Amino acid sequence: MKSLFEPQRPLAERLRPQKISDFVGQKHILGPNKFLTLCLAKKKVPSLILWGPPGCGKTTLARLIAKETKTEFVPISAVDAGIKELRKAIDLADKGCSLGRQTLLFIDEIHRFNKAQQDFLLPYVEEGKIILIGATTENPSFRVIAPLLSRVRVFVLKALSKKELLLILKRALKDPRGLGNKNILVEEEVLEYLAEFAQGDARLALNFLEDLVMNLDEGQPKLTLDIVKELELKKPLLYDQSGEEHYNLLSAFHKSLRGSDPDAAIYWMVRMIEAGEDPLVIVRRLVAAAAEDVGLADPKALQMALAAKDVVEFLGLPEGELALAQAVIYVALAPKSNSAYQALNRAREDVQKYGALPVPLHLRNPETKFMRNIGYGKDYKYPHNFQEGFVPQDYLPEELKDRRYYFPTERGQEKELKERLGMLKTKKGKN
Repeated sequence: MKSLFEPQRPLAERLRPQKISDFVGQKHILGPNKFLTLCLAKKKVPSLILWGPPGCGKTTLARLIAKETKTEFVPISAVDAGIKELRKAIDLADKGCSLGRQTLLFIDEIHRFNKAQQDFLLPYVEEGKIILIGATTENPSFRVIAPLLSRVRVFVLKALSKKELLLILKRALKDPRGLGNKNILVEEEVLEYLAEFAQGDARLALNFLEDLVMNLDEGQPKLTLDIVKELELKKPLLYDQSGEEHYNLLSAFHKSLRGSDPDAAIYWMVRMIEAGEDPLVIVRRLVAAAAEDVGLADPKALQMALAAKDVVEFLGLPEGELALAQAVIYVALAPKSNSAYQALNRAREDVQKYGALPVPLHLRNPETKFMRNIGYGKDYKYPHNFQEGFVPQDYLPEELKDRRYYFPTERGQEKELKERLGMLKTKKGKN
C-alpha cells in the first residue's frame, strides 16, 4: 500500500497564519477596540504573559505580534533552556538595540523556569531592553514570580470553539501549505467529529486530520466518518498532578459533593481517574467532605468514605472504582451539616483569644493526697451515679461558663442530637 504523503513538517506548523487578520479565535483580546488590537495598530506592545490551554494559539500569536511590530523574534523553550540561553538572547537584544531594532523574547512554557531564571529577566524587562512574551498553560499567579508579574500584562486565552476549529480544519484542506494540493475528499461529518473531539485544541485537531489522511492509500482518497470511528481516537485529558488543573478538579469534586449533586461528583471523579490521578488523593477529598460537609447529619457517610479507602487500597483500580463510586454517591446525597466544623472554629477562636485558661479544680484528677487537700476533684459529680447517666455541672473554665460552640441543625440524624442537647440543657437549667 502506497501512502499519499511524504514526511514533512507537521500540518499545524505549516498552517501558522502569516498575518494577524488570519488568526482564528481570541476575539476577547483581538476584537475591535480591544487593548491588544490597539497596541498592534500603534506597533507597540508591552511585555505579556499568554495563559491558555494547549492549541489555543499562544505561540502563533507571539510570532504574529513580532511580525506586526517589526521586532526580532527570539524563541526559547523553558523545557530545555537556562541562564546560558537567556544570556545569549540578551546579547542578541543588545546587538539589535545598537542597530535600532527591538527584540521580542518569546519563552514557551515560562512556568517551568525557576525563580533564579525568572529573576534574571527582571532588569531587562524593566529597562525595556526586550519585549517579553511568555506562554503558559499554568496559572501564572502560582508559577510566575510576583516581581515579574508586576512588570507584564497577563492575557487569558480561551480554548477554541467548535466553529473556530471547523474553520481551521477547512482551511487546512484548501491551503496549499496544508492539504490543498492533495485532492483529498473529506466528509463534512469527519470535520464535525474532529472539531468536537479536539475540545478547543487546534493543534490536536490538525494533527489527527493529518494522521488520518496520511494513512489513506492511492485507491482510497476519501476520508469517511466510518474510517475515523474505527480508529477509536482518544484525546489525552488535560491534567497536571501538581498544577492548577489538579486543584481545579479536586475543588469541583468537593463542591459537587457539598452541593448534593451525585452526577457531577461522579463525573469529576472519573475525570481525575482517567487522567491518572492517584485514587487515594480522591478518597482523601471524599473523607474530608464526609467529615466537614455531611458531619453529624449522617455519621455513616464518614464510615462509607473510610471503607472506600480500605477497598481502594486492598483491590486497587479498576476493581476499587465501584466502592469509590458508591461512597461518592452516598456522600453527595447525604444530608449536610457543618455544625461540627463550625464548633471547632468557634472553640479555636476562644483558645486563641483567652490562651491557657486553668482547668477548674473539680475536673482535675486528685492523684495524690496533697492534690486532694488543695481541692483537686472536690465536688466533682460522677454522672454514672445519677439517673440517665447525667448530672448538671460546669465543665468549662469560669471565664467561658455557658459558652456554646456546637449548634446542631435539624437535618438528618443530627435532629436527634439537637433534641437530646435541648433536653440536657433544660435539665441543667432547672438545677
